[in-house]
Amino acid sequence: MSRDQATPLEPTAEPDVSVLVPVFNEADNVEPLMAELTAALGPTGLDYEVIFVDDGSTDGTRSRLLRIQEADPLRVRVAVLRRNCGQTAALSAALDLARGRILIPIDGDRQNDPADIPRLLAKLDEGYEVVSGWRRDRKDPWLSRRLPSQIANRLVARISGVPLHDFGCTLKAYRREVLEGVRLYGEMHRFIPIFASWQGARVAELVVRHRARTAGKSKYGLGRTFNVVLDLILIRFFQRYAQRPMHLFGRIGLWCFALAILCFLAMIYFKYLHPHIPSLHPWLGPGKTFIETPLPLLVVMFMLAGVQSILMGVLAEMVMRTYYESQAKATYLLDHVRQRPEAESTTPTAVSSGR
Repeated sequence: MSRDQATPLEPTAEPDVSVLVPVFNEADNVEPLMAELTAALGPTGLDYEVIFVDDGSTDGTRSRLLRIQEADPLRVRVAVLRRNCGQTAALSAALDLARGRILIPIDGDRQNDPADIPRLLAKLDEGYEVVSGWRRDRKDPWLSRRLPSQIANRLVARISGVPLHDFGCTLKAYRREVLEGVRLYGEMHRFIPIFASWQGARVAELVVRHRARTAGKSKYGLGRTFNVVLDLILIRFFQRYAQRPMHLFGRIGLWCFALAILCFLAMIYFKYLHPHIPSLHPWLGPGKTFIETPLPLLVVMFMLAGVQSILMGVLAEMVMRTYYESQAKATYLLDHVRQRPEAESTTPTAVSSGR
């Protein structure tokens, strides 16, 4: 029997709350954060666990986390990634390890206030599946952090149709069933409320406190805004065309074919028809040979782009169908089924004659 199986301090199989804390070079923050989590969750009377994921730290964070785990082995679990994989990957690892009915991610830099967690839980009890934090009074530099964040949040809300003010706030509360089967890539941890809303989950937003960083160094910069926009384009594609990619790529291909035909007709007009249609001279100018215009090159370019788009659509359809059929995944989201109970069978049973 392994040590984990033999220990009498093994936590319950399904705690009420799992707090997920991805950290990277936060040696001076993890111990005060754990103290604040204990102070916030202890009075609730809920059974909880805290999962720290060390995302390849190099500043002594790992040793601090191990010390925290040794001090409270009943509630604290520590996972260590072999290298720095990014916040989304670290959070995904925490989700895989979590066992709670309610999942609460929180930043490891102590800018989120753990005292807000009971308020998030109370909001969930009002009938929501997701409660997202809103850092309305952010304690970050305006030009490098707050302004890009405001622009990105408005863009995300408009494109996704989910009217949240702060998608980037890590402090959120999810019911476990909302995240079943969710896999995170890129910077998509911030878009989980969008995926949940698209699947019919009720999403609420709650103003939470935001504190200035007192230790460590920020890992965020202006460049992350561009990554968020690219990820947003991707999830928009997933929302509208994940099950019918040919409709997107095929439409692009048909438009390219149409432009190629228009360029070809214009090329023919300037070369052969211009002298015979004088009424169009003021609009289209004098006649030209093929080599005097870029029209032949445009015809070739649009034709090639159209063919490539159609072929990309065919390949995307093959990948999509392989994805669903290889895993027996349904292409719909079933909530529940109501039907009349089946009547007892009145069919007589056959009796053996014994012959």
